[in-house]
Amino acid sequence: MRQIFLDTETTGLNAESGDRIIEIGCVEMLNRRLSGRNLHFYLNPERPNHEDAVRIHGLTDEFLADKPLFASIADELMDYLAGAEILAHNAAFDVGFLNAELKRLGRPPFDAQVGQITDTLLMAREMFPGKSNSLDALCKRLEVDNASRSLHGALLDAGLLAEVYIRMTRGQDSLVIDEVEAAGAEVALEAIDLCAFVLPVIAANADEVQAHARLIAELDKASGGRTVWKEPTPEPAMA
Repeated sequence: MRQIFLDTETTGLNAESGDRIIEIGCVEMLNRRLSGRNLHFYLNPERPNHEDAVRIHGLTDEFLADKPLFASIADELMDYLAGAEILAHNAAFDVGFLNAELKRLGRPPFDAQVGQITDTLLMAREMFPGKSNSLDALCKRLEVDNASRSLHGALLDAGLLAEVYIRMTRGQDSLVIDEVEAAGAEVALEAIDLCAFVLPVIAANADEVQAHARLIAELDKASGGRTVWKEPTPEPAMA
């Protein structure tokens, strides 16, 4: 199963009014293991950032001025995402901006080009109703280290989201096993020959031998002399 955790940073909050994507971060997970095959872009939005947005992500107009346009990376991005399950926190926000960018290029909508879209914010609200379910709150609740997150960053946030998701769903493997067992499937376990292991024998020193003898004597006294280890060992029968 191929899953991609996706996050964007933007010039503002409203794609319909002309705000644009300025950063895209993607983290790939294959069969619940991070592959290391990630994708990251900074983009020139061809318009100024809102001051409030800059305070969140720290990406200034000057920094973005020489970055590529979305049109120049669209093929690489969508080829990378094609057919995968996309996971995003508050997915409607990211997908709305991606749809706006794709529409400008006359391309199909985002959801028509990927396998499926999963909103991890909705997952978290079902799992932790009535609690804050921001990415920072989930990191704290699930003990994911986000100490390096002083500002929002698309690739950093996508990586944190992947770790949060793994911890939110870590019981899934056991559920799969339960279903297999309920269906009557047999699981073959490979026998392990313990004779192949050589275990070290560490002899007790004199102090340890004396301490052991004192403990045995105390146990024998406490039991009224009925300890079984003091009973004589029967001699083996002669053939």
